[in-house]
Amino acid sequence: MNTWWNDAVMTNYEKMQAGELSNYKDAEIVARNSECARLMRAFNATGIDVEDEWRKALHALIPNAHPTAVVKPPFICDFGTEIFLDEDVFINYNCTFLDGGGIRIGARTLIAPDCKFYTPNHPIDYLERREPYERSLGIAVGEDCWIGGGSVICPGVTIGSRVVVAAGSVVVDDVPDDVLVAGNPAVIKRRLRT
Repeated sequence: MNTWWNDAVMTNYEKMQAGELSNYKDAEIVARNSECARLMRAFNATGIDVEDEWRKALHALIPNAHPTAVVKPPFICDFGTEIFLDEDVFINYNCTFLDGGGIRIGARTLIAPDCKFYTPNHPIDYLERREPYERSLGIAVGEDCWIGGGSVICPGVTIGSRVVVAAGSVVVDDVPDDVLVAGNPAVIKRRLRT
């Protein structure tokens, strides 16, 4: 909840992390994006076959990745510091994590190639959209999930544990545990456990 005193003490970066309206042209946010771009170039230039270098570059880019997490380059993100990967998470080639609002991926979750996780949410009104403000809404994915290739996870979505998201789905609403979802927008197709 935003109160009058929060505006006086929170930086735009802190507002972004908290899901508040923030100025994405703020100097701190721009500097953190630039640093992320440098680390991302280094990571994407490192082959997974050179494990020591690749692991070092991965943890420089995503410091909150569990030591057993795997991210295959190329990989794109805004900050890297707002991504949290639990044990044995596997992220395949060519994924994009716009992570300003925070992205948390639970243990043993598998993410197929070309998946997109978007936390930024721009205003609907075109006049408001002309201003450099957006709200970043966090994404959370539970344990033991499988996110199919080419899926898009939208701002503010929480996906439960043991969920399968069919390839090409666009997830716009929260998903409970133990279901298969598919489509655009993704809907529950069936329960996976009784």
